[in-house]
Amino acid sequence: MSRASTPFSHLGRAAYCPRQLYYAEQRDDQEPPSEVKRTRSLAFRYDELLTADNDELDRLPLAVTPETYRANLERLTARDDWAELANPTDREVFLRGRDCHGTAHKILDTDPPTPTVISPGSPPDRGVWEPQRVRAVAVAKAVAWEREREIPRALVEYPAHGVVRTVRLTTRNTGAYRRTLWTVRQMEGVPSRVRDSSKCAACEYQTSCGTKTRSLKSLLGL
Repeated sequence: MSRASTPFSHLGRAAYCPRQLYYAEQRDDQEPPSEVKRTRSLAFRYDELLTADNDELDRLPLAVTPETYRANLERLTARDDWAELANPTDREVFLRGRDCHGTAHKILDTDPPTPTVISPGSPPDRGVWEPQRVRAVAVAKAVAWEREREIPRALVEYPAHGVVRTVRLTTRNTGAYRRTLWTVRQMEGVPSRVRDSSKCAACEYQTSCGTKTRSLKSLLGL
């Protein structure tokens, strides 16, 4: 029997915290809020924003100053894929891979094609946060499955900063993806708490995430 396909969004949540995914599923809370959509839309306006004045940039959900933002975008123009990054041939493409499905925010017309994941958050000092790494690998694998060719990398865009990072399908990154996929497939009931309390502080479910002494019924408000 074939396994059910897993949404890309589930992998991202589970990589952050399986318990967060559990609560999101219980509340059918998978649609991104309007502020996330507004931030993601910046990734389709790079050309325009490169020359925007400070007043216009101040009205946008940027995480850095207008001067820093323009400087970051200027650095992006040196990339070989800048033209596609700024004006992608394929955008909001629904994919169905062997194990996962969902939307690639962009698929750049490069050789080989390069899918992108757009994150509304802030990038780490180097590389990409694990939830976005896992999601980027899932998207790349789905493109590879549909197009029947190897896709060695994906991009993660942080448009509130004007920063783009590369995620290569290395053994380490693919391993993180497979572990997360296994976690999602094995979920039954409320998963254990994560040890990293900083994740709890940033989680939208922190006020309703029950303690170990509370029953499942009380956690769900039954």
